[in-house]
Amino acid sequence: MSGLQGFYRRLARNGPDSIAEQLLYVFLLPFSMLYRELMRLRAALYRWRVFSSYRASVPIISVGNLAVGGTGKTPVVDYLIKFCLAQGRQVAVVSRGYGGRKHPGVQVVSGGKGLLLEPEQCGDEPYLLARRNPQALVLVSPKRADAVRQAVEEFGAEIVLLDDGFQHLAVQRDFDIVLLDAQRPLGNGQLLPAGLLREPVSALGRGDLFLLTRCDNEAGFDLPVKGPVLHCRHALADHALNLKGQQIPLASLGDKRGIAFAGIAEPAGFFSSLKDKGLGLVFEISFADHCSYGESELRQLTVASLEADYLITTEKDAVKLSALNLPLPCYQVPLILEFREPGSLEGFLRPLVCLEKKVL
Repeated sequence: MSGLQGFYRRLARNGPDSIAEQLLYVFLLPFSMLYRELMRLRAALYRWRVFSSYRASVPIISVGNLAVGGTGKTPVVDYLIKFCLAQGRQVAVVSRGYGGRKHPGVQVVSGGKGLLLEPEQCGDEPYLLARRNPQALVLVSPKRADAVRQAVEEFGAEIVLLDDGFQHLAVQRDFDIVLLDAQRPLGNGQLLPAGLLREPVSALGRGDLFLLTRCDNEAGFDLPVKGPVLHCRHALADHALNLKGQQIPLASLGDKRGIAFAGIAEPAGFFSSLKDKGLGLVFEISFADHCSYGESELRQLTVASLEADYLITTEKDAVKLSALNLPLPCYQVPLILEFREPGSLEGFLRPLVCLEKKVL
């Protein structure tokens, strides 16, 4: 992450502190106020049915957030996929495919029988979800209503998970799960571009269930929500995988020098978790979120590798490294979703997932 990106991120998360941050904040605030009113108008137009919204014939569960940046959405969607599959349901994930090549139509990442696209075509998150869950359907499209329709009509999906769907009002949903980061759930409280919020806080009224993520150390905020709140954390597994999928104990890297790198929204948490597991890191390298790894990134890793024994990264980054001639062995560490209230999420999902037939 560049110095300018870090500067803006601190401002948007914590509010203005230095004189430079205050000046930028004052400059951006009118744009945030305009954006807020536009988002309110947009929501109203959907509510008044001026804009059409697609209603599917199967239950739709949306997973999204109010703020931009990482709230740990991918492990939650993965958790939901596994739950649906365990109930014997044909589940489809529909995503915009952020980070992949722009494509006007629907792309099928997986038809439930294995991967059909590469991460640079569909985006790292849909690719990772499809690889982890080969029986699931995964489709990406800028027009997600088209992808939902195809998942149901062509592939027989019985449940559709709308990935990053909270603001995507063009598809009606039966259940809205909203993720909030426990460390700073609303950033500095302002909408883009002065803050991190995609919509006014009042939009949380649409949510049915709220997941407070990264609950290792809550910041003690009073959340402006009326629905039920569950608490979860993203823990690292006790094993790592090389890029061929071979597994080793994570502890076996403890006496070696590692370089941790990541192209995710909040890399600091990943680096901290690695150190908590006892890994000795000589370098921590942050790349841009959804980074497409190429020669520039390879050069940085190669220079740093002179003082290290191995590379370690996230699963989302690892899926984009196969074409690179990395200078050291590279490992990825899976994330595990742990709930403070075990079984509670399943209790909310079961009435939807286990329906024999949806009642419209």
